[in-house]
Amino acid sequence: MIFRRRARMLRWLVCGRLGPVWMWKALLLFVAIGFAGQLLGVIFNKSSVQSAGRSIFSSPDAQGPSLGSCQPHTHIMFLKTHKTASSTVLNMLYRFGDERDLRFALPLGYQLGYPLPFNAHRVKGYRGPRAVEFHIMGNHMRFNKAETEKVMPADTFYFSIIRDPVALAESSFAYYKEVAPAFRKAKSLGDFADDPKKYYDPRLRNNHYARNLLWFDFGMDHNANFSVALAQRAEAMIRRTFKLILVSEYFDQSMILLRHALCWPLDAVVSFSLNARQQKPSVIGGMSGSWVGKAAAAAGVGARVVRSQAKTLTNVTEEQREKLRQWNALDWHLYKSFNRTFWEEINRFGHSQMEQEVALLRMRREDLARVCLRDGGKPVESHRIRDKNIRPYQSGLVKILGYELQLGLDNATRTACLKMIRPEIQYKDVLDAKQFPRALPAQPQPGQQNQGLMVAAGGSLLRQDSSRTGERLVGGEAGGRTVEEGERDWDGSRLMRRNLTLLRGQEKGR
Repeated sequence: MIFRRRARMLRWLVCGRLGPVWMWKALLLFVAIGFAGQLLGVIFNKSSVQSAGRSIFSSPDAQGPSLGSCQPHTHIMFLKTHKTASSTVLNMLYRFGDERDLRFALPLGYQLGYPLPFNAHRVKGYRGPRAVEFHIMGNHMRFNKAETEKVMPADTFYFSIIRDPVALAESSFAYYKEVAPAFRKAKSLGDFADDPKKYYDPRLRNNHYARNLLWFDFGMDHNANFSVALAQRAEAMIRRTFKLILVSEYFDQSMILLRHALCWPLDAVVSFSLNARQQKPSVIGGMSGSWVGKAAAAAGVGARVVRSQAKTLTNVTEEQREKLRQWNALDWHLYKSFNRTFWEEINRFGHSQMEQEVALLRMRREDLARVCLRDGGKPVESHRIRDKNIRPYQSGLVKILGYELQLGLDNATRTACLKMIRPEIQYKDVLDAKQFPRALPAQPQPGQQNQGLMVAAGGSLLRQDSSRTGERLVGGEAGGRTVEEGERDWDGSRLMRRNLTLLRGQEKGR
């Protein structure tokens, strides 16, 4: 009887209205907790779950159209000319060599002795001809073939890039306005174009930025009087050395030609524009809050002067454009000649195939921008970039723009995206640290001064770069030569520190 009553009570508890509701609620609670745990695990372990094999950079589209059985070139010399989109090209070389652990011919500072003609001893780690195998050279230099051949192997592929001298002058004026005396004296580029000789003195330092800059970078006398015979001799010399000359105005077509010449995958020549300047100054609402006003304050320039520069900085009439071509006649000859050769190359390549591959290149760039970059891939002002390590170096009275990475990228994708937007100076430092790992510095003996030297791999003594010491950039170029207080500049003048730059002693107070 007792057992029957207990059995009825148990059946009532299990099968009654209260029992099942309580049990279902408990079951649902446990299911919810388990699901939440799984969801949190996916969120916090996303980067580890998504392997490199799933990255967009390892998709079939990264390779592009087949190049046949050719082998990628790994011995490459790029003459990095000024204001020609050359920083974007250098980023491609940096990425290609970085991913394959190739050895770069890196400068002791940030440029290979520029503006002096290149000397092999400006390469960090150089120990004589063929003592060390260097794969890639591409930092700013004034070309010197004999010295370059001491560093690079005999099978090196030489190439460079040029730009319309008028467009180059516009960019150079904006970028080097406070660096080149000829530009500094002129109210505007149009003012300079009307009478260049009024402002130009060939003896003054940095005035090479104001005349035949391409000719200068190729290692020739940019102040020589133009003659057809001289121009043709120089053109022939360049053709003997350089296998390919790209044209900045046709950048995407240039990248397709370069890809085929080097036998590289498509992603190796996909890029985002680096070191680009903001084109239109924001003058609405006064100068105080605009980027022009801030740049003026940083440079110590009066607002009235900058307001004028903001409106007429590089605006030129067609007549003034023609005067700039005449002033840069040596560069204009090179541009016309190699522009013609460039289109002859495209004719041989095939216009239909070129159009197809350019379309693929642009589509791939858009895909990577959508994955990598915030704000739809639009470049942004430096101060808006939260990661200070990828802010571009600022120079002159223009804003140099950069990029912001998308949030939530997996590790492999983020690493690849970061390489594409890392500015030239920062990337050079990364490669330098990788190629010359630092040993622990020895403690100086009592009475000895720290001379800023360290022991690098192999036991050689090397001077620290500016990113690791108090050295500063000299001149307006992002990637300018680095020096220390009291050192002599390339023309023998003593350098001294003032604010954030090193200035020539004789220019103090200007």
